[in-house]
Amino acid sequence: MQLESLIIILVIGALAGWLAGNIMKGRGFGIIGNIIVGIVGAVLGGYLFNFLGIAAAGLIGALITATVGAVVLLFVVGIIKKS
Repeated sequence: MQLESLIIILVIGALAGWLAGNIMKGRGFGIIGNIIVGIVGAVLGGYLFNFLGIAAAGLIGALITATVGAVVLLFVVGIIKKS
């Protein structure tokens, strides 16, 4: 993996985690936590989009996919924490 690819993944992960935290009413986890939530969200979003037959291409598509996945991840974590 090239350094540029790693930086892009981290930036998209951080943005997606930050956006998801804002969408889910301030459930941000700091920069490192947001990156982790965003990267895990990107994987989850990729599976969800593939399952639903949705294709998202390019950097904007990756950001949207990661953000949707991160929102779903934070929603599920919120449900688990309440029980």
